[in-house]
Amino acid sequence: MTAGRKSLAQSGRWVVKIGSALLTNDGQGLDQIAIAGWVDQLVELTRRGVEVVLVSSGSVAEGMTRLGWSERPSEVYRLQAAAAVGQMGLVQAYETNFRRHGLHTAQVLLTHDDMSNRKRYLNARSTLRTLIELGVVAVVNENDTVVTSEIRFGDNDTLGALVANAVEADVLILLTDQHGLYTADPRSNSDAELISEAMAGDKRLTAMAGGGGKLGRGGMATKVRAAKLAARSGALTAIASGREPDVLLKLHAAEQVGTLLLPECEPMAARKQWIAGHLQARGSLVLDAGAVAALTERGKSLLPAGVRSVSGDFSRGEMVMMLDECGRVVARGLANYGVEDAQRIIGRPSRDIEGVLGFMGEAELVHRDNLVLA
Repeated sequence: MTAGRKSLAQSGRWVVKIGSALLTNDGQGLDQIAIAGWVDQLVELTRRGVEVVLVSSGSVAEGMTRLGWSERPSEVYRLQAAAAVGQMGLVQAYETNFRRHGLHTAQVLLTHDDMSNRKRYLNARSTLRTLIELGVVAVVNENDTVVTSEIRFGDNDTLGALVANAVEADVLILLTDQHGLYTADPRSNSDAELISEAMAGDKRLTAMAGGGGKLGRGGMATKVRAAKLAARSGALTAIASGREPDVLLKLHAAEQVGTLLLPECEPMAARKQWIAGHLQARGSLVLDAGAVAALTERGKSLLPAGVRSVSGDFSRGEMVMMLDECGRVVARGLANYGVEDAQRIIGRPSRDIEGVLGFMGEAELVHRDNLVLA
């Protein structure tokens, strides 16, 4: 067992994406037997202690089948109509199958605009994380009914990676109609070899990836890009055949199936590297000596009570610098409250937040998971 496969077997939170070609059996309508099989595997994973978020394609393809269309339309409004029709059947299939096992499901439809707008991204993240805590299986899809060409993800592989970033998943699973990533397209090159493991950032992978099928927008190239995105938060990516019997359980058992693409850093190190190097500070917080010690010596979160003053113009989720009373940078991190709310709660214990603001967000002004020391 390689270190990568061992990490996969020991991971606790998975985002699993299933593509259109699999779900619709290459355009034959929703494959109800296959869906039941994947749900059985996902339920077994939850019983083993794995938290699962499902990213599912298939609404447009199912809508095409219901409407009797053989070719994917190019007009956005027709795609939107097909998605509206197909989403009904897709959600019904998942709800019925998860309910057999006594599990609740939730439909979550997202657009690129939701994930790029910081406030909406944080709201989506909070909702997804709450569903996980409640033991509800979120079924995420691109909101094709309202999406336009300017804001579409382009493929659900990318959506899966962004969801993995948002919920801080350990693993992104991309189920496809191929056994994994090959050195060349196995459909046209008999000498193509399956890649068992590689680094997600290996530039040679892009050249090896092929195109997509007639139903989906994604191909191996989008899966390689998705693996790079997932690696930003330290998630490893597995690309495997959804038609392999018990493929999800085999992956969890660290069997040599599919392709494993590994991140450069461990999850927390990767996230903090992103915070430290890729975001500009929008404001600053001056901390008292006790708060400085809590952050630097005890690895604690920053509570409002330890903040003396606030400056700048920042919103919830944006980067702030944390300074000691001499002006030295102590840390930087993502604020749980915007500047106006922060100014109202600093110096107060966390139990007073709801009384002051009229709502209770987080107890911390900056959580230690979103904080990196200078």
